[in-house]
Amino acid sequence: MKYVDEYRDQARVDEVRNELHRITRGHWELMEVCGGQTHSIIRFGLDQMLPKSVNLVHGPGCPVCVTSAELIDQAVALAERPKTILASFGDMLRVPGSGEDLLTARARGGDVRIVYSPLDAVKIAAENPDRQVIFFAVGFETTAPTAAAAIISAQRLQLKNFSLLSAHFLVPPALEAILSSLDCRVQAFLAPGHVCTVTGISDYISLSEKRSVPIVVTGFEPLDIMQGVLMAVRQLEDGRCEVENQYSRIVKPEGSPQARILMDRVFVVSDRNWRGIGIIPNSGLKIRPEFNEYNAELRFDLPVPAPVLPGECISGDVLRGVKRPTDCPAFGIRCNPERPLGAPMVSSEGACAAYYRYRRTDSQ
Repeated sequence: MKYVDEYRDQARVDEVRNELHRITRGHWELMEVCGGQTHSIIRFGLDQMLPKSVNLVHGPGCPVCVTSAELIDQAVALAERPKTILASFGDMLRVPGSGEDLLTARARGGDVRIVYSPLDAVKIAAENPDRQVIFFAVGFETTAPTAAAAIISAQRLQLKNFSLLSAHFLVPPALEAILSSLDCRVQAFLAPGHVCTVTGISDYISLSEKRSVPIVVTGFEPLDIMQGVLMAVRQLEDGRCEVENQYSRIVKPEGSPQARILMDRVFVVSDRNWRGIGIIPNSGLKIRPEFNEYNAELRFDLPVPAPVLPGECISGDVLRGVKRPTDCPAFGIRCNPERPLGAPMVSSEGACAAYYRYRRTDSQ
């Protein structure tokens, strides 16, 4: 198969669905980790094609959604500094911190710019030598290499006005934290294919062996996801706990060695606070000391008050797979993309945004 349309072929999806119905005997709870997978599942109604005893729950695989309110507040404070340009990806502008977001900072006069790559922010810094340019770097292992490349590029250009606010996360520690929680009901994972394109599968093998949980690295099209579910259910039915690679057309076992070398050159593993989950040890990336001059957290001493989050927002439970967006009484009423209470309603990969777009009731 070479084209996207072939991965949306109804006849092929039906073949996988029929096989899934044929082999399923037990009751199984699977978590798709990536928000991109969640949107495909809800958009194409894939969860409604599964046997009733196979349930998909949505995971924390949306980096925008799990970025802590403290980091958002810090980015807002940086954006409002004089002679400062703050650059980030577009879906970060609407994410609320303690009630305010970067769009509000821009409305108050802050120079907040949308970029499509961290290297765009380096270019802005080179073109504006009299202003400080800060890139708000948000993402999983997928985007960390390009953020690292931006710092290397700024160093090569000898830019003194570029820095980076790191909000990078590592996926495997979050999955282990979910499995360790008392209310966890997940029995298998559909792992994020784009992350594994960079990292490979070795960390997932370690997690699978340690926690005795099946993990299937899965793509994002309907056939990818249905095949991933089938592979995971087969393992559960057979009593196996392995890592399998459904997304083998893209993901190699070793990942991308070049990207990993670049990421390791600039970043070091650290603890990270995940919104709705809390601090997960060794689940983030911080800038290495030898690149401290490009670390916005160290260059700008900004006191940030403790965040105050909306009490009725259940985004934490949604991100942990404990509840669905429609379980929230504010969903689609007091919380919507125009007036979000939590990040999952804003992000293009957020579960709440997926349900709002594709599965609202008439009353909402």
